[in-house]
Amino acid sequence: MKIEVWSDFVCPFCYIGKRRLESALDQFPHKEEIELEYKSYELDPNAEKNPGKDIHEILAGKYGMSYEKAKNSNEQLGQQAAELGLTYNFDTMKHTNTFDAHRVAKYAEENGKGKAMTERLLKAYFTDSELISDHETLIRLADEMGLDTDRVTELLKVDDYAIHVRADEEKARQIGVQGVPFFVLNEKYAVSGAQPSEVFSEVLEKVWEEENEKPALQSLNPKKSETEYCTDEGCEVKE
Repeated sequence: MKIEVWSDFVCPFCYIGKRRLESALDQFPHKEEIELEYKSYELDPNAEKNPGKDIHEILAGKYGMSYEKAKNSNEQLGQQAAELGLTYNFDTMKHTNTFDAHRVAKYAEENGKGKAMTERLLKAYFTDSELISDHETLIRLADEMGLDTDRVTELLKVDDYAIHVRADEEKARQIGVQGVPFFVLNEKYAVSGAQPSEVFSEVLEKVWEEENEKPALQSLNPKKSETEYCTDEGCEVKE
């Protein structure tokens, strides 16, 4: 079974949804037969690399709410994350553009470390308050993953892997993704949002059963028709 996950590194529900899916997969008896792939999605392609505002201020401006209300909303979200063992440091979080981070993740994927890089970038943003658009930061994080830092330095100077990011985003538009996280199973079934682990477990079981059940043959004989046939006991001859 293949699971494709569209997400962004500055999306709080993407990290929560990731953990909930992982929890469901840990209980899934066919976990070893799951192919998991993370897809690029930018919540705000026009986001500045250094907006000069804290995350509460950005949220308040985006939704037309007070600073205090935005901060309270973030605190509640942080409590949801904490229930999954995640730490969200909203007060020091550095909201930024994620395009270059997605490019580095695509390079990591090509080298068999896409899932590990995705996890590291999410932690860097939500927990470590790293500026994940900063090239030096991205090079250091790639080094932690054991990636070729010279290659990462080179790709960040040009447009390498941009085509892969854009391809993911174009596919998202084609299949109607309007928000993340968004999960697609076997290119046939979709789940949107950070659903509870129980929902993911139900979906995994349902898709596995439907994709692996043997198709039942349907008889195309006309109704009330008589026919001649043989069994292991002999042949039936129509008189």
